[in-house]
Amino acid sequence: MNYESNRIDQDEPLALPGEGGASRRRWWIIGAIAAAVIIVALAFFTSGSGEGPAGPSAEEAADAQIPRVSVARPGTSNVRRVVTGTGSIAARREMPVGVAGEGGRVTDVLVEPGDWVKANQVLARVDRSVQSQTVESLRAQVRAAQADAQLAQANLDRAKQLIDRGFISKADIDNKTATRDAAAAQVRVAQAQLDEARARNARLDIRAPAAGLVLTRNVEPGQIVSSGSGTLFRVAKGGQMELLAQLSESDLSGLHVGDPAQVTPVGSEESFAGEVWQISPVIDPQTRQGTARIALSYDDALRPGGFASARIIAGASDNPILPESAVLSDNKGNYVYVLDAKNRAVRRGVTIGEVSDEGVSIASGLKGDERVVLSAGAFLSPGQEVKPNLVKMER
Repeated sequence: MNYESNRIDQDEPLALPGEGGASRRRWWIIGAIAAAVIIVALAFFTSGSGEGPAGPSAEEAADAQIPRVSVARPGTSNVRRVVTGTGSIAARREMPVGVAGEGGRVTDVLVEPGDWVKANQVLARVDRSVQSQTVESLRAQVRAAQADAQLAQANLDRAKQLIDRGFISKADIDNKTATRDAAAAQVRVAQAQLDEARARNARLDIRAPAAGLVLTRNVEPGQIVSSGSGTLFRVAKGGQMELLAQLSESDLSGLHVGDPAQVTPVGSEESFAGEVWQISPVIDPQTRQGTARIALSYDDALRPGGFASARIIAGASDNPILPESAVLSDNKGNYVYVLDAKNRAVRRGVTIGEVSDEGVSIASGLKGDERVVLSAGAFLSPGQEVKPNLVKMER
């Protein structure tokens, strides 16, 4: 029997039942994982080398960096120039009324503030008891002078009848003629004195110089008045009012007589139509302002001395109108961006006109047919290329 063939090598491990199959499965798993890693790596390097799907080109990337902006052709619109100001309401023609005659004690005051009066209407009466007696005395003197004149005329007529008979000389006729003429002159003197007294008495009454509205009354019955008493009544001629609007020097330069205006008193929502009837020829050197006088028709709400605001339409012009977002400004002034033929932004200096709810009118700098950047102008720089999105502006 050969024992060598049945010897077991002590250095070689013994294999247990089923252990060989498990080892083979482990090696298959490791191999599969390694293969997956290699495939993923190959896919990554393939896509990075350009052999996979192509990414955006350089031109497309540059095009994506060009900003898109909204632009419009503003055209031109009829823009009214509106000037605003404030001031006090006053009577357009205020007439101070005082004592025209010698004065005296006031017996009656016939009007109150707010009353309408006619021309030459009596506002107040002054006592004339003494002056009335003077008038009666002068009236008597007139009658006496008239009687003397009638007697002188009768004597002259009789003398003329006797001259042909030789009973009276021509010299006597001349004397009687002179007597008659002197008597007639005396009548005229007496009549003139009477008329003067009547005129003086009429001046004792305080009368309205013209038709209008009584604004103030500064006299009471029993008061002693004279030519030095000052103003007793103030009357607005025709009831016409005006607003003394204070405006800056630049605003006044564009106004004209006849420009329409709307006046709104403080505390009132109602506006009153008027027009500029006078523009101040001088400027206050301290405030650099002048006065535009706006004529107004009478209304109860227009009280002299009250405060009011005014909107004056100082002409109109055809100008482009832009939204406020389109107009920019810096230390060089106001400007907008317009696009040239290559869609590049070009800075354009402009002069702003009226600013309203409709937008900003451009007084100069634009014709209206340019493509103007409406928004995002603050983020642009001159010469920068943009993608224009043309929009239509609403009128």
